[in-house]
Amino acid sequence: MGTARAQYHLRQVFVFLDGRLLNKPEVMIPSAFNVFDGEGHLQDDAVRDRIAQQVKALVDVARVAVAA
Repeated sequence: MGTARAQYHLRQVFVFLDGRLLNKPEVMIPSAFNVFDGEGHLQDDAVRDRIAQQVKALVDVARVAVAA
């Protein structure tokens, strides 16, 4: 849970600075050692899908920012 708290506090800093944030989808991977193999390859399809959703959302935000 340490990283979740750190992410929350970092979000508070960005809100104070009026930074642009991607609020959703959030990707939290508790017990990451269970979803990656010994070589660092992602083994969990649900996590892979959440990461893909976040990458898509980041691309969408970047397109809007470039168009502005």
